Amino acid sequence: MRIAILEDDRDQARLIQSWLQEEGHHVDIFHSGKDILHALRSESFDLLILDWLMPDMDGFEVLKWARQYYDWRVPIIFATRLDSEEDIVKALDAGADDYIEKPLRRRVLTARINALTRRLDQSLLRNTDILDFSPYRIDLVSRIIYLHDQPLELTQKEYDLSVFLFRNSSRALSRGHILDSVWGTTPDLNTRTVDTHISRLRKKLALNKENGWLLTSIYQHGYRLDPSRSTRKAAAVENNVSAQFG
Repeated sequence: MRIAILEDDRDQARLIQSWLQEEGHHVDIFHSGKDILHALRSESFDLLILDWLMPDMDGFEVLKWARQYYDWRVPIIFATRLDSEEDIVKALDAGADDYIEKPLRRRVLTARINALTRRLDQSLLRNTDILDFSPYRIDLVSRIIYLHDQPLELTQKEYDLSVFLFRNSSRALSRGHILDSVWGTTPDLNTRTVDTHISRLRKKLALNKENGWLLTSIYQHGYRLDPSRSTRKAAAVENNVSAQFG
């Protein structure tokens, strides 16, 4: 999972980063609200962990921006020393998914993250071996994707990339996010690897209006897989965000 942390205490940020990296997550640290907003306009994340009190733009302002402009409802956890009932209610009412008081404890933080992602990703609770994105069907056991019940010939990486895109459909995914999630932290690869595989997948999966799915390029960002009936709406959202913060 790709996680962004907003924390002005550099030692605390590095400590949280080390905890989460040991759990297998990719973690980016930001020390100001403006920096994380800049990243949110060009990158995509699976989870945000925000401190409230920041020197320039506080975490609450970042929360409000994310809920208004981010292209999907990214899970957000507040981690702060503000512990009054009023502050907690204010954050939750504004759209935070959880609230953790400092000082943070490793096991509590990781347990909250795991519980939150399980709650928000209902597909993890279904315990199914088959994912249905009609007319596509993904067999997670045999690692085969079917189109109209016919198996498609894909390499292992093409299969992994396909599953990642379908599981994150209707989300704008940055090239960096895709690279981290599908290939991992491999120093000899760059985002052109993503572009090459995306080009192949469009053809191999036959992603078109006839099959009900379109894979759209997002300028200077990445890609987005949508049911074709919602692609026009998705493009309008992307244009609005670009106009506001481009």
